[in-house]
Amino acid sequence: MAGMGGVAAIGGTGSPLGGSGGAPNGGGPDAAGGAGGSAPIVEPRLVTSGPGAFWQMAAWTETSGAAADVTVSDALTAQTFDGFGGTFNEKGWSVLSLLSPSERDRALRLLFDARDGARLLYGRIPIGASDYALSAYTDNETAGDLTMQSFSIARDRENLIPYVKAALAINPGLHLWGTPWTPPTWMKDNGAMNGGNMQDDPELLQALALYIAKWVQAYAAEGIKIEVIHHQNEPGYTTNYPSCLWTAPLFAKFIGTYLGPTFTSQNVSAQIYAGTMSNADAGKDGTILSAVTGDAAAMMYVKGFGLQWNMMSSVAGLKARNLPIVQTEHKCGNYPWNPDGFPAFNPDQAANDYAYGVESWGYIRDWIAAGTTQYSAWNMVLDTAGKNLDSVRAWPQNALMTVDTNAKTLTVTPAYYVFRHVSQYVDPGAKVVGTTGGDALAFKNPDGSLVAIVHNTASAAKNMTVAIGGKHLQFLVPGGGFATVNPQ
Repeated sequence: MAGMGGVAAIGGTGSPLGGSGGAPNGGGPDAAGGAGGSAPIVEPRLVTSGPGAFWQMAAWTETSGAAADVTVSDALTAQTFDGFGGTFNEKGWSVLSLLSPSERDRALRLLFDARDGARLLYGRIPIGASDYALSAYTDNETAGDLTMQSFSIARDRENLIPYVKAALAINPGLHLWGTPWTPPTWMKDNGAMNGGNMQDDPELLQALALYIAKWVQAYAAEGIKIEVIHHQNEPGYTTNYPSCLWTAPLFAKFIGTYLGPTFTSQNVSAQIYAGTMSNADAGKDGTILSAVTGDAAAMMYVKGFGLQWNMMSSVAGLKARNLPIVQTEHKCGNYPWNPDGFPAFNPDQAANDYAYGVESWGYIRDWIAAGTTQYSAWNMVLDTAGKNLDSVRAWPQNALMTVDTNAKTLTVTPAYYVFRHVSQYVDPGAKVVGTTGGDALAFKNPDGSLVAIVHNTASAAKNMTVAIGGKHLQFLVPGGGFATVNPQ
């Protein structure tokens, strides 16, 4: 990012997922991490990562003579940024369960702890199966059960709920939200888990609204507060794993006529976001997003927007609405379309390599520069293969951590450290501030402290100088590596 000229503050302060408004799932900071919206003292004040050497404590030299590679301009502020998150999936907990209790606890602390981990503050939970469930399911496959008498989250109690509760034990302030990948099959025109269209039938639309409300209530009965609902994952896509197509008018009508009023009548406090959108092209999710923003009845209930990795172009047009714009799903790596500069698609194994870590940095940097108020990883933990439920071509995808299911060992991937270089040091409610001169991000925390994350784009190690808070700090950054400096 070569500076932030013309930045303007956007929404986020009214978000129930704001991170700084307390601990919805059970109280204040925990003894180990203090991540429930507070601002823990994070050490070290300078940390670097590079190929083969991650999270290294380092020291700077204060200098007055060296020209700055990166200058932090804290008078130039943009949006409030509330933090990072990830997704709870069945496959993640199933492989974490193979680890020893102490190693599983270490993995969870690396993800959620404020002082010793990445301090993830947001968690996405699938409503029914995602493409990283152990098998396809919904929470009510009793055809015609319009009043949800057979609704049950019994399946969730096997993997998802233990996963979420283990995270909450480390950070009781975790903010949680839910998304279906598919409605119950009997609500769709093909009667199947994969693909098909949501039927434009008043009884079925009302039943789906009740289904989602029941899910929020069922999780509340488990002691888990759901703060936000996005009612369909990737509504413009049909896939060979759990999915459902929505027309743009139906998506908007469902929010304004069914989901919003049902949440009101059922006393469901979770807010409704328009999401999760995954393609800005005409005829895809961009068209659906336009239908929602143009529908007055829907916008009475919409309190934010959920956009996946390839919807960045939609951010600018949403800023004027002064609602949270959250990046809901990070790009997953190992792409069948093999973009230039990255390894060829591997149908058998997720790479989880350093190149993906660098690519991850680019998306985090650009989305924050564009104006997002939150940023979420996709899978936090997978097995080493990383394959999803695609019935035609199981797609191996990357994760922040992997578990070798034979050796029962944990590996922390380069992408994890890239996330942590930002997430651990940026407090909820921080302001994005300007930078010039290099590949960097910078923030001003609510306590006034400044944080800069810099990327050395050269292949060789380099002494880099960062002008921050009235000081010129010089330190060594590995070739292709990253550094986070938090001098105050």
